[in-house]
Amino acid sequence: MLADQADHVLGVDTHRDSHSAAILAADTAIVQGQTTTAANERGYRRLLRFARENAPGRRRAWAVEGTGSYGAGLTMFLHREGELVLEVDRPRRPARRDRAKSDELDAIRAAKEALAREHLARPRQRGEREALRVLLATRESAVKSKRAAITLMKGLLVSAAPSLREGLRGLATREQLDRCARLRISPTQTSEQRATIIAIRASARRATALREEALQLEREIEPIVERVAPSLLTEMGVGPIVAAQILCAYSHTGRIRSEAAFAALAGVAPIPASSGQTVRHRLNRSGDRQLNRALHTIVLCRMRDDPQTRAYTARRQAERRSTREIKRCLKRYTARHLYRLLNNTLPNLANSET
Repeated sequence: MLADQADHVLGVDTHRDSHSAAILAADTAIVQGQTTTAANERGYRRLLRFARENAPGRRRAWAVEGTGSYGAGLTMFLHREGELVLEVDRPRRPARRDRAKSDELDAIRAAKEALAREHLARPRQRGEREALRVLLATRESAVKSKRAAITLMKGLLVSAAPSLREGLRGLATREQLDRCARLRISPTQTSEQRATIIAIRASARRATALREEALQLEREIEPIVERVAPSLLTEMGVGPIVAAQILCAYSHTGRIRSEAAFAALAGVAPIPASSGQTVRHRLNRSGDRQLNRALHTIVLCRMRDDPQTRAYTARRQAERRSTREIKRCLKRYTARHLYRLLNNTLPNLANSET
Protein backbone atom coordinates (compact mmCIF):
# COMPACT_ATOMS: atom_id res chain seq x y z
CA MET A 1 0.00 0.00 0.00
CA LEU A 2 1.13 3.54 -0.70
CA ALA A 3 0.63 4.63 2.91
CA ASP A 4 3.52 2.30 3.87
CA GLN A 5 5.87 3.94 1.36
CA ALA A 6 5.13 7.66 1.69
CA ASP A 7 4.09 10.21 4.29
CA HIS A 8 2.41 12.52 1.78
CA VAL A 9 0.66 11.97 -1.55
CA LEU A 10 0.27 14.70 -4.13
CA GLY A 11 -2.59 14.19 -6.55
CA VAL A 12 -2.25 16.10 -9.82
CA ASP A 13 -5.07 16.77 -12.26
CA THR A 14 -3.34 17.59 -15.55
CA HIS A 15 -4.58 19.76 -18.42
CA ARG A 16 -3.04 21.27 -21.53
CA ASP A 17 -2.36 24.71 -20.00
CA SER A 18 -2.47 24.13 -16.24
CA HIS A 19 -2.02 21.50 -13.53
CA SER A 20 -3.91 21.40 -10.23
CA ALA A 21 -2.34 19.62 -7.25
CA ALA A 22 -3.49 18.64 -3.78
CA ILE A 23 -1.36 17.33 -0.90
CA LEU A 24 -2.88 14.64 1.33
CA ALA A 25 -1.45 13.04 4.45
CA ALA A 26 -0.93 9.39 3.59
CA ASP A 27 -2.17 8.07 6.94
CA THR A 28 -5.28 10.24 7.36
CA ALA A 29 -6.04 11.38 3.77
CA ILE A 30 -6.53 14.93 5.09
CA VAL A 31 -5.91 17.69 2.57
CA GLN A 32 -2.90 19.77 3.60
CA GLY A 33 -2.65 22.15 0.69
CA GLN A 34 -3.75 22.89 -2.87
CA THR A 35 -2.37 24.90 -5.78
CA THR A 36 -2.67 25.40 -9.54
CA THR A 37 0.31 26.14 -11.79
CA ALA A 38 1.03 26.58 -15.48
CA ALA A 39 1.89 23.47 -17.50
CA ASN A 40 5.44 24.54 -18.36
CA GLU A 41 8.94 24.26 -16.89
CA ARG A 42 8.42 27.27 -14.63
CA GLY A 43 5.13 25.85 -13.39
CA TYR A 44 6.76 22.47 -12.69
CA ARG A 45 9.43 24.12 -10.54
CA ARG A 46 6.79 26.10 -8.67
CA LEU A 47 4.84 22.90 -8.07
CA LEU A 48 7.95 21.13 -6.71
CA ARG A 49 8.69 24.05 -4.36
CA PHE A 50 5.11 23.87 -3.14
CA ALA A 51 5.56 20.14 -2.44
CA ARG A 52 8.85 20.65 -0.59
CA GLU A 53 7.35 23.37 1.60
CA ASN A 54 4.13 21.54 2.47
CA ALA A 55 5.36 17.92 2.33
CA PRO A 56 8.98 18.05 3.50
CA GLY A 57 11.27 15.03 3.37
CA ARG A 58 11.76 12.39 0.71
CA ARG A 59 8.80 10.16 1.64
CA ARG A 60 6.29 11.66 -0.75
CA ALA A 61 4.64 10.31 -3.88
CA TRP A 62 3.02 11.98 -6.86
CA ALA A 63 -0.22 10.50 -8.25
CA VAL A 64 -0.37 12.01 -11.73
CA GLU A 65 -3.18 11.66 -14.24
CA GLY A 66 -2.26 11.38 -17.91
CA THR A 67 1.45 10.62 -17.54
CA GLY A 68 1.60 9.86 -21.27
CA SER A 69 -0.33 12.93 -22.46
CA TYR A 70 -0.92 16.22 -20.61
CA GLY A 71 1.14 15.03 -17.66
CA ALA A 72 4.14 13.81 -19.70
CA GLY A 73 6.20 16.96 -19.19
CA LEU A 74 5.59 17.01 -15.44
CA THR A 75 6.40 13.31 -15.17
CA MET A 76 9.77 13.74 -16.92
CA PHE A 77 10.60 16.74 -14.73
CA LEU A 78 9.76 14.90 -11.50
CA HIS A 79 11.82 11.87 -12.58
CA ARG A 80 14.82 14.12 -13.14
CA GLU A 81 14.36 15.51 -9.64
CA GLY A 82 14.30 12.02 -8.11
CA GLU A 83 10.62 12.08 -7.11
CA LEU A 84 8.41 8.99 -6.88
CA VAL A 85 5.77 9.25 -9.61
CA LEU A 86 2.76 6.95 -9.91
CA GLU A 87 0.31 6.70 -12.77
CA VAL A 88 -3.40 6.91 -11.95
CA ASP A 89 -6.39 6.64 -14.23
CA ARG A 90 -9.12 9.22 -14.31
CA PRO A 91 -10.64 8.94 -10.82
CA ARG A 92 -14.11 7.50 -10.49
CA ARG A 93 -16.49 10.39 -9.92
CA PRO A 94 -19.47 9.51 -7.73
CA ALA A 95 -22.88 10.79 -8.74
CA ARG A 96 -23.50 14.25 -7.31
CA ARG A 97 -26.87 15.87 -7.06
CA ASP A 98 -25.48 19.35 -7.73
CA ARG A 99 -23.09 18.16 -10.49
CA ALA A 100 -20.18 19.87 -8.66
CA LYS A 101 -16.81 19.45 -10.29
CA SER A 102 -13.49 21.29 -10.24
CA ASP A 103 -9.83 20.66 -10.98
CA GLU A 104 -9.06 20.88 -7.24
CA LEU A 105 -11.57 18.13 -6.48
CA ASP A 106 -10.12 15.98 -9.25
CA ALA A 107 -6.62 16.40 -7.80
CA ILE A 108 -7.86 15.23 -4.40
CA ARG A 109 -9.57 12.24 -5.99
CA ALA A 110 -6.35 11.32 -7.84
CA ALA A 111 -4.45 11.20 -4.55
CA LYS A 112 -7.19 9.18 -2.85
CA GLU A 113 -7.28 6.79 -5.80
CA ALA A 114 -3.56 6.11 -5.35
CA LEU A 115 -3.97 5.61 -1.60
CA ALA A 116 -6.78 3.12 -2.12
CA ARG A 117 -4.91 0.93 -4.58
CA GLU A 118 -3.23 -2.27 -3.56
CA HIS A 119 -0.97 -2.34 -6.63
CA LEU A 120 0.69 0.86 -7.79
CA ALA A 121 1.49 1.58 -11.43
CA ARG A 122 4.69 3.31 -12.50
CA PRO A 123 4.54 5.50 -15.63
CA ARG A 124 5.78 4.00 -18.86
CA GLN A 125 9.29 5.07 -19.67
CA ARG A 126 10.25 7.21 -22.62
CA GLY A 127 13.45 6.93 -24.66
CA GLU A 128 13.36 3.95 -27.03
CA ARG A 129 9.86 2.97 -25.97
CA GLU A 130 8.48 6.43 -26.75
CA ALA A 131 10.23 6.34 -30.13
CA LEU A 132 8.42 3.08 -30.91
CA ARG A 133 5.10 4.47 -29.70
CA VAL A 134 5.12 7.56 -31.91
CA LEU A 135 6.25 5.58 -34.95
CA LEU A 136 3.57 2.94 -34.37
CA ALA A 137 0.86 5.58 -33.93
CA THR A 138 1.88 7.35 -37.13
CA ARG A 139 2.05 4.09 -39.07
CA GLU A 140 -1.37 3.03 -37.79
CA SER A 141 -2.80 6.35 -38.97
CA ALA A 142 -1.22 5.84 -42.41
CA VAL A 143 -2.59 2.29 -42.66
CA LYS A 144 -6.12 3.38 -41.71
CA SER A 145 -6.02 6.26 -44.18
CA LYS A 146 -4.74 3.91 -46.90
CA ARG A 147 -7.67 1.56 -46.29
CA ALA A 148 -10.09 4.47 -46.48
CA ALA A 149 -8.56 5.63 -49.78
CA ILE A 150 -8.78 2.11 -51.25
CA THR A 151 -12.41 1.81 -50.13
CA LEU A 152 -13.19 5.16 -51.75
CA MET A 153 -11.47 4.11 -55.00
CA LYS A 154 -13.38 0.83 -55.16
CA GLY A 155 -16.65 2.63 -54.42
CA LEU A 156 -16.00 5.09 -57.23
CA LEU A 157 -15.27 2.21 -59.61
CA VAL A 158 -18.62 0.60 -58.85
CA SER A 159 -20.52 3.59 -60.21
CA ALA A 160 -18.04 4.47 -62.97
CA ALA A 161 -18.76 4.13 -66.67
CA PRO A 162 -18.70 0.50 -67.92
CA SER A 163 -15.79 1.22 -70.25
CA LEU A 164 -13.66 2.19 -67.26
CA ARG A 165 -15.05 -0.29 -64.74
CA GLU A 166 -14.81 -3.43 -66.85
CA GLY A 167 -11.10 -3.06 -67.49
CA LEU A 168 -10.30 -2.90 -63.77
CA ARG A 169 -12.86 -5.23 -62.25
CA GLY A 170 -10.93 -8.52 -62.15
CA LEU A 171 -7.58 -7.09 -61.04
CA ALA A 172 -5.98 -7.51 -57.63
CA THR A 173 -6.08 -4.45 -55.38
CA ARG A 174 -2.41 -3.55 -55.87
CA GLU A 175 -2.71 -3.78 -59.64
CA GLN A 176 -5.90 -1.73 -59.49
CA LEU A 177 -4.01 0.96 -57.60
CA ASP A 178 -1.21 1.00 -60.14
CA ARG A 179 -3.59 1.17 -63.09
CA CYS A 180 -5.87 3.78 -61.53
CA ALA A 181 -2.93 5.99 -60.55
CA ARG A 182 -2.01 6.22 -64.27
CA LEU A 183 -5.47 7.05 -65.60
CA ARG A 184 -5.68 10.03 -67.94
CA ILE A 185 -8.42 12.39 -69.02
CA SER A 186 -9.10 13.59 -72.54
CA PRO A 187 -11.07 16.47 -74.06
CA THR A 188 -13.54 14.06 -75.66
CA GLN A 189 -14.83 12.82 -72.30
CA THR A 190 -17.86 14.29 -70.59
CA SER A 191 -17.51 16.33 -67.42
CA GLU A 192 -18.86 13.38 -65.41
CA GLN A 193 -16.27 11.00 -66.88
CA ARG A 194 -13.43 13.46 -66.30
CA ALA A 195 -14.48 14.11 -62.70
CA THR A 196 -14.79 10.37 -62.00
CA ILE A 197 -11.33 9.64 -63.44
CA ILE A 198 -9.78 12.53 -61.48
CA ALA A 199 -11.37 11.26 -58.24
CA ILE A 200 -10.33 7.63 -58.84
CA ARG A 201 -6.80 8.65 -59.79
CA ALA A 202 -6.44 10.91 -56.73
CA SER A 203 -7.63 8.21 -54.31
CA ALA A 204 -5.32 5.62 -55.93
CA ARG A 205 -2.30 7.91 -55.73
CA ARG A 206 -3.15 8.76 -52.12
CA ALA A 207 -3.37 5.06 -51.20
CA THR A 208 -0.06 4.35 -52.95
CA ALA A 209 1.69 7.22 -51.13
CA LEU A 210 0.29 6.08 -47.79
CA ARG A 211 1.45 2.52 -48.47
CA GLU A 212 5.00 3.78 -49.03
CA GLU A 213 4.77 5.90 -45.90
CA ALA A 214 3.71 2.90 -43.81
CA LEU A 215 6.59 0.83 -45.22
CA GLN A 216 9.08 3.60 -44.46
CA LEU A 217 7.82 3.85 -40.87
CA GLU A 218 8.15 0.08 -40.49
CA ARG A 219 11.76 0.34 -41.68
CA GLU A 220 12.35 2.94 -38.94
CA ILE A 221 10.78 0.67 -36.30
CA GLU A 222 12.77 -2.47 -37.11
CA PRO A 223 16.29 -1.28 -36.08
CA ILE A 224 14.96 0.05 -32.76
CA VAL A 225 13.38 -3.31 -31.95
CA GLU A 226 16.56 -5.14 -33.00
CA ARG A 227 18.60 -2.91 -30.71
CA VAL A 228 16.27 -3.13 -27.69
CA ALA A 229 14.94 -6.72 -27.79
CA PRO A 230 16.61 -8.87 -30.48
CA SER A 231 15.48 -12.06 -28.71
CA LEU A 232 11.86 -11.05 -29.26
CA LEU A 233 12.29 -11.13 -33.03
CA THR A 234 13.48 -14.75 -32.89
CA GLU A 235 10.05 -15.87 -31.67
CA MET A 236 7.79 -17.43 -34.29
CA GLY A 237 5.10 -15.02 -35.43
CA VAL A 238 6.83 -11.94 -34.02
CA GLY A 239 7.80 -9.33 -36.60
CA PRO A 240 8.90 -5.71 -36.08
CA ILE A 241 5.38 -4.30 -35.72
CA VAL A 242 4.16 -7.00 -33.32
CA ALA A 243 7.38 -6.72 -31.29
CA ALA A 244 7.03 -2.94 -31.09
CA GLN A 245 3.45 -3.24 -29.83
CA ILE A 246 4.57 -5.69 -27.13
CA LEU A 247 7.45 -3.45 -26.05
CA CYS A 248 5.22 -0.38 -25.87
CA ALA A 249 2.81 -2.18 -23.55
CA TYR A 250 5.51 -3.82 -21.40
CA SER A 251 7.66 -0.65 -21.23
CA HIS A 252 10.41 -1.73 -18.81
CA THR A 253 11.39 -4.44 -16.36
CA GLY A 254 9.66 -3.98 -13.02
CA ARG A 255 6.64 -2.03 -14.22
CA ILE A 256 4.39 -5.10 -14.48
CA ARG A 257 4.57 -7.13 -11.29
CA SER A 258 3.81 -10.62 -12.65
CA GLU A 259 2.96 -12.63 -15.72
CA ALA A 260 -0.65 -12.77 -14.51
CA ALA A 261 -0.75 -8.95 -14.47
CA PHE A 262 0.72 -8.91 -17.98
CA ALA A 263 -2.00 -11.31 -19.14
CA ALA A 264 -4.63 -9.07 -17.57
CA LEU A 265 -3.10 -6.04 -19.29
CA ALA A 266 -3.30 -7.88 -22.61
CA GLY A 267 -6.92 -8.88 -22.04
CA VAL A 268 -6.11 -12.61 -22.19
CA ALA A 269 -6.70 -13.46 -18.53
CA PRO A 270 -9.61 -15.93 -18.59
CA ILE A 271 -12.91 -14.87 -17.04
CA PRO A 272 -14.86 -17.63 -15.25
CA ALA A 273 -18.18 -18.34 -16.96
CA SER A 274 -19.19 -21.62 -15.32
CA SER A 275 -22.79 -22.57 -14.70
CA GLY A 276 -24.18 -25.68 -13.05
CA GLN A 277 -22.01 -28.64 -14.03
CA THR A 278 -20.41 -26.77 -16.93
CA VAL A 279 -16.94 -25.43 -16.20
CA ARG A 280 -15.65 -22.96 -18.77
CA HIS A 281 -14.04 -19.55 -19.24
CA ARG A 282 -14.84 -16.79 -21.68
CA LEU A 283 -12.86 -14.16 -23.54
CA ASN A 284 -11.73 -11.00 -21.81
CA ARG A 285 -12.72 -7.87 -23.76
CA SER A 286 -10.78 -5.42 -21.59
CA GLY A 287 -7.09 -4.56 -21.42
CA ASP A 288 -4.72 -3.13 -24.01
CA ARG A 289 -6.33 -4.06 -27.32
CA GLN A 290 -3.19 -3.37 -29.34
CA LEU A 291 -1.27 -5.83 -27.17
CA ASN A 292 -4.15 -8.29 -27.50
CA ARG A 293 -4.02 -7.93 -31.29
CA ALA A 294 -0.27 -8.59 -31.25
CA LEU A 295 -0.80 -11.83 -29.30
CA HIS A 296 -3.63 -12.79 -31.66
CA THR A 297 -1.29 -12.35 -34.65
CA ILE A 298 1.35 -14.56 -33.01
CA VAL A 299 -1.19 -17.27 -32.23
CA LEU A 300 -2.58 -17.29 -35.77
CA CYS A 301 0.92 -17.69 -37.22
CA ARG A 302 1.76 -20.51 -34.83
CA MET A 303 -1.51 -22.34 -35.43
CA ARG A 304 -0.64 -22.32 -39.11
CA ASP A 305 3.13 -23.03 -39.07
CA ASP A 306 4.29 -24.32 -35.66
CA PRO A 307 4.10 -28.14 -35.31
CA GLN A 308 3.75 -28.03 -31.51
CA THR A 309 0.92 -25.50 -31.67
CA ARG A 310 -0.83 -27.51 -34.38
CA ALA A 311 -0.55 -30.66 -32.26
CA TYR A 312 -1.96 -28.79 -29.25
CA THR A 313 -4.83 -27.47 -31.39
CA ALA A 314 -5.66 -30.97 -32.65
CA ARG A 315 -5.64 -32.37 -29.11
CA ARG A 316 -7.94 -29.64 -27.80
CA GLN A 317 -10.28 -30.07 -30.76
CA ALA A 318 -10.50 -33.78 -29.90
CA GLU A 319 -11.67 -32.62 -26.45
CA ARG A 320 -14.50 -30.76 -28.22
CA ARG A 321 -13.03 -27.32 -27.50
CA SER A 322 -14.08 -24.52 -29.84
CA THR A 323 -11.56 -22.63 -31.95
CA ARG A 324 -12.25 -19.50 -29.92
CA GLU A 325 -11.45 -21.30 -26.66
CA ILE A 326 -8.27 -22.77 -28.13
CA LYS A 327 -7.10 -19.33 -29.25
CA ARG A 328 -7.86 -17.93 -25.80
CA CYS A 329 -5.71 -20.60 -24.16
CA LEU A 330 -2.88 -20.10 -26.65
CA LYS A 331 -2.87 -16.34 -26.13
CA ARG A 332 -2.64 -16.89 -22.38
CA TYR A 333 0.31 -19.26 -22.79
CA THR A 334 1.98 -16.85 -25.21
CA ALA A 335 1.57 -13.96 -22.78
CA ARG A 336 3.23 -16.00 -20.02
CA HIS A 337 6.15 -16.96 -22.27
CA LEU A 338 6.72 -13.42 -23.59
CA TYR A 339 6.58 -11.89 -20.12
CA ARG A 340 9.27 -14.26 -18.85
CA LEU A 341 11.36 -13.63 -21.95
CA LEU A 342 11.15 -9.86 -21.57
CA ASN A 343 11.67 -9.96 -17.83
CA ASN A 344 14.92 -11.89 -18.28
CA THR A 345 16.37 -10.19 -21.35
CA LEU A 346 14.98 -6.67 -21.73
CA PRO A 347 17.31 -3.84 -20.68
CA ASN A 348 16.10 -0.65 -19.03
CA LEU A 349 14.58 1.53 -21.74
CA ALA A 350 15.10 4.78 -19.85
CA ASN A 351 17.43 7.38 -21.25
CA SER A 352 18.86 10.59 -19.93
CA GLU A 353 15.55 12.38 -20.51
CA THR A 354 13.83 10.31 -17.80
